[in-house]
Amino acid sequence: MRILKGKEQEYKDWYDKNSDSYSRACFTYAERWAEMLEKKVDEIGDAHKAIIENADRLSLEADTEGITGFMYGCAVNILSLCWEYGGELRKWHNNEYGYEGDGVVNPAVFTVSVTKK
Repeated sequence: MRILKGKEQEYKDWYDKNSDSYSRACFTYAERWAEMLEKKVDEIGDAHKAIIENADRLSLEADTEGITGFMYGCAVNILSLCWEYGGELRKWHNNEYGYEGDGVVNPAVFTVSVTKK
């Protein structure tokens, strides 16, 4: 995974602090997904296009652990902060939820409404 220049130690420290199986799976999933996307970026030569065309499909292919929606959101956050193409991924991800602001949309949050008869 191509870590942003200057973020290498921060990423290593963050990774090392998350050693339980649940947290570590967020990182291993994020790394696997990023590496798959990097291959597409290299093939296409345009990070924006590669992410838009492949992020959704490769997110599913990268999931060998059976991640949850919350873990997926954590992976997007990890990548958005430390990965070379994280900004592009964050914009793509947020756009999937109709959001264009700062931060990363948490896909595990949903609203349940009750209709009375």
